[in-house]
Amino acid sequence: MSPGIRPTTFAHIVYRTYRFEQMLAWYTCVFCAKVQYQNPVIAFVTYDDEHHRVALLNLGLMKGPSEAAAPRGQPGVDHVAYGFGSLRELLDKHAELKAKGVTPYWCVHHGITVSLYYADPDGNQMEFQTDSYTSNDEANAFMHGPHFEVNPIGVEFDPDEMRARLDAGENVAALLLRTTHLPVADVRGSMLG
Repeated sequence: MSPGIRPTTFAHIVYRTYRFEQMLAWYTCVFCAKVQYQNPVIAFVTYDDEHHRVALLNLGLMKGPSEAAAPRGQPGVDHVAYGFGSLRELLDKHAELKAKGVTPYWCVHHGITVSLYYADPDGNQMEFQTDSYTSNDEANAFMHGPHFEVNPIGVEFDPDEMRARLDAGENVAALLLRTTHLPVADVRGSMLG
């Protein structure tokens, strides 16, 4: 039996919180970390050269169902992320899982990553991603640029269409760049809109 395509890194974790400022202060203090990007709804924190290792979502400012109606409105882990070594590996993993009946619930090009979101049978969410830039300095520059400021969430994409473009010989670097900054609805509940 083939071992299949495996992630190369454990990339980051995202927490939902009503204590946004306290959580941000705690994670920067405990991990001797710095804030890479912050707006009132989301913050990205890193303790090394990676663009982010922890992200915090401010539930007090997010749109969506009431906290009583949906677990996603409760504080806790939102998702964990695993990194793949290339866009080809990420899209091959998508094809491998799709053939087994496992499909992502959300496919989004964040700008710093191209990402596929899956949920396990208990509803635990995970992000499979590949970096859009070859260096963290380039990713950090994107996070401080105008496209990220306008839309720190990203734009949706079709992984089958992207794979067809890759198979047709389209330049990988071009596919990895987010060329639009127009936000789209977050199909996970429009909480990040």
